[in-house]
Amino acid sequence: MTALSIQLSRKRLESLYRKYNRRRYVHPDPIELVYAYGRIEDREIAAWIAASLAYGRVHQIIKSVGVVLEKMGDSPCHYLQTAPSRMLNHDFLGFVHRFATGAHVAGMLCGLKQVILEYGTLGECFDAGLGKKDDTVLPALRRLIDRIYHGVSGDPGHLLPRPERGSACKRLNLFLRWMVRQDRVDPGGWKTIPAAKLIVPLDTHMHRLGLMAGMTSRRQGNMRTALEITEKFKRFSPDDPVRYDFSLTRIGIRGDPEFRELFDDRV
Repeated sequence: MTALSIQLSRKRLESLYRKYNRRRYVHPDPIELVYAYGRIEDREIAAWIAASLAYGRVHQIIKSVGVVLEKMGDSPCHYLQTAPSRMLNHDFLGFVHRFATGAHVAGMLCGLKQVILEYGTLGECFDAGLGKKDDTVLPALRRLIDRIYHGVSGDPGHLLPRPERGSACKRLNLFLRWMVRQDRVDPGGWKTIPAAKLIVPLDTHMHRLGLMAGMTSRRQGNMRTALEITEKFKRFSPDDPVRYDFSLTRIGIRGDPEFRELFDDRV
């Protein structure tokens, strides 16, 4: 780990937001496959799939997400509403994305299908589990995953992490960022969920930045660390603590391991 340190400020973060939070910097990123879905009920399913498979090499992620969405047709929601479990297993037979198999994907989709049949949308289920006094989305996330597991057929494997086990749930929080926030990068759609309750999607780039900026001293990239870093970001953006997530991770992903842009006074 580098000995360098970073002094963050709202002015510096806003400058990076204005520079990088643009569609031109999205590619390659699985979120680009979500933009095609105008209906919220389709977008949330496409986003769930894109976020669930968001690990490994990004070009393979995009390819794998594309394969799944292509099988679901123009309306992923309609596909899930009408496809029996045996069809899901058949359609994804032979699919592989690193550790995920077609059986894992089919099992997860069976769970999503049950939630949609019961609540109409994933968003309605999530909203039902979010209390006004909840500081973060974590309680609602736990409930949503529980409801999905009620409908799971087979084993979804690592595609459905359990928040109560302490994982940072990076992919789930990434999904929530996409669906709750709305700007030039995040398409939004879930209007009733306050962005103030979102949790930073903690990947290796964000964890490293948090250590360098003194936002955490925790070496484990778990949920406790994600919550700690999120609280520090609230000092800069109380109503939207994940506002800078895309811009900051772009710096790391674009091959700048020392985050030099954060030191550059011209930024």
